[in-house]
Amino acid sequence: MPSAALRAIPKVDLLLRRAEAVPDLSSAPRVHLLAAIRRALAELRRDLLTGRLADVPAPESLLAAVRGHLAEETAHRLRPVVNATGVVLHTNLGRSVLGQAVAARVAEVAAAYSNLEYDPQAGERVSRQAHVESLLTRLTGGAAALAVNNNAAALLLAMTAVCGGLEAVVSRGELVEIGDSFRLPEILAQGGVVLREVGTTNKTTLADYAGAIAPGRSGCLLKIHPSNFRLIGYTHKPTVAELAALASARGLPLICDLGSGAVGLDMPGEPEPAEALAAGADLVCFSGDKLLGGPQAGLLVGRAELVARLRVHPLARALRIDKLCLAALEATLRLHLDPDRARRDIPTLAMLTIEDGELRARAETLRTALADAAPALQLAVVEVEGQAGGGAAPEYPLPSWAVAVTHPRLSAERLDAALRRGEPPVVGRLHRERLLLDVRTIRPDQLAILAGAAAALEDLTGQELI
Repeated sequence: MPSAALRAIPKVDLLLRRAEAVPDLSSAPRVHLLAAIRRALAELRRDLLTGRLADVPAPESLLAAVRGHLAEETAHRLRPVVNATGVVLHTNLGRSVLGQAVAARVAEVAAAYSNLEYDPQAGERVSRQAHVESLLTRLTGGAAALAVNNNAAALLLAMTAVCGGLEAVVSRGELVEIGDSFRLPEILAQGGVVLREVGTTNKTTLADYAGAIAPGRSGCLLKIHPSNFRLIGYTHKPTVAELAALASARGLPLICDLGSGAVGLDMPGEPEPAEALAAGADLVCFSGDKLLGGPQAGLLVGRAELVARLRVHPLARALRIDKLCLAALEATLRLHLDPDRARRDIPTLAMLTIEDGELRARAETLRTALADAAPALQLAVVEVEGQAGGGAAPEYPLPSWAVAVTHPRLSAERLDAALRRGEPPVVGRLHRERLLLDVRTIRPDQLAILAGAAAALEDLTGQELI
């Protein structure tokens, strides 16, 4: 053990005094500076013990290490990234991006007190749902509406309030697993709902549902839209209208979970809340941060008496939506009142509906910007396929254009890692030993960021990335 070197490690207070004599270090909050110093000294001790270092480096080197740890200490963990994957609703990257006007509205509400649950004219307390309910009913045709914090919560609340302690008759082929290994049957079990599975994975008939209904035992019919997978081939399932007619005849409500929440988008394979309600569904739930293009939220629309039951259920308090999401949701829904404006000003809708010619033009512009910034890169504009993401329209790829990036001495994996570790991180995708930067999900104002990231790749030539 290098005992002499270990004894030479400076004390925390000594290194602190040295750091406080350096302008860029002394200006940092003392709590962060101390944490950075302790991390630097712990790292030094480890390197001496493992033999990576034989002696204590000069004070300037120690301060450089402190500076690096200080940057990590003061940096926000949650920060923006550039999405160059071509997946519009990328769950790992935050799904929908809010438009500028929507984001500004959130900032305005966040920076002040608000009338969240207060009517200034009447001087009385009101429900926070008042800010979005009329917009939701207007867009979907539902008699009443309720917003909670995500769609899994919306379904849990609906099933618990309407069907808790009773059976929900559901097709076996619709019991899906959603993100992060959560399975809908396990979520619904938390609300005391008993799932009565009918049919088979690929084929369920109306007679299967009818045969499972029992007076005093059945609480509802449940239909779940399989947002993140498709069955093809020998398949069958009843329509919403057929199930609604059966449910009505047996005195049961039909609850539909549509998942992605397309509103006015006309995307193949993605039913809209207004369509399900018009077909006879009694209660429909869907997401706010998928095809609607808003914040994370679970939205419920349908019969007034059912929504009223949900509103007073104890779970409604635990699952309620917060004021910032409400501000974003209201602003997003107001944009949806004008479909043309929605497709222009809601980034998710704009990305999904952008024309092929515009995508190719953006790819050419990006290729030129990257070539000017990093001449060593080998660049080509190529046709690719992206995805809506977020479990929406899984069998309908989105044709797009991308810049394929390669380098004569650096692998695609190294290029990808370098861009991901930049600031801000640039997240592309690897395909056939090329790094693809899909322009569908790259904002035009991010070209300068990408050019700067490409220029930084020049410094990697002949160096180890890690």
